[in-house]
Amino acid sequence: MTVPVFLSEELDGPELTLAGPEGRHAASVRRLRAGERVDLTDGAGTVAECVVREALKDSLRLDVLRRYEVEPPEPRLVVVQGLPKGDRGELAVEMMTEAGVDVIVPWAASRSITQWKGDKVAKALHRWRSTAREAGKQARRFHLPEVTEPATTARVEKLLAGAALGLVLHEEAAEPLSGVALPASGDIVVVVGPEGGVSEEELAGFRAARAVSVLLGPTVLRTSTAGVAAASVLLTRTGRW
Repeated sequence: MTVPVFLSEELDGPELTLAGPEGRHAASVRRLRAGERVDLTDGAGTVAECVVREALKDSLRLDVLRRYEVEPPEPRLVVVQGLPKGDRGELAVEMMTEAGVDVIVPWAASRSITQWKGDKVAKALHRWRSTAREAGKQARRFHLPEVTEPATTARVEKLLAGAALGLVLHEEAAEPLSGVALPASGDIVVVVGPEGGVSEEELAGFRAARAVSVLLGPTVLRTSTAGVAAASVLLTRTGRW
């Protein structure tokens, strides 16, 4: 059985207490008991392998077996996700987190049906970040993905210009994603358009920022699945998978 992972900011010492929402979930929902194994992480690479000493009503008392650091993977994979409609944004975040994407950038593209404005910004961003957090624990990730603040097109251009490799998924591209030469380190930034696709103006700006247009197979994927499909190709080719 897979050892469950919980998030904790406190990882020092031979004994730990997992309290708060994480401890409540572990004790009351997962019903972990004395003698069972759990891993705690701060989400930034530090891991404490533990065994449950005592299960309380809403917390666990743990003995630390060992503590270690997990290095961040290279190259880093950044996906700029055009805002999808409905709850497909959370679906995209969940799948990309499970696959191993390191940074997810919400992008208000010109053709995005959904636009985060006013009160929607904080609420939508909270949903994306909560989804990434929970999916990261489920996937046993010790480096949780960063979900950034929403980006404008100008901000996306800067990300592409500063990347080791910038890619834009586009249905009219001639070069397949599987054939692009990849860097061994730095950031690979992949732009995924919304349901309406990337506009000609956006595409021109991205090309000016040194991004390469690439084709992701012969079929048209939903924006919510294109990111994880592209990530699968890149993670395999970089040797991270």
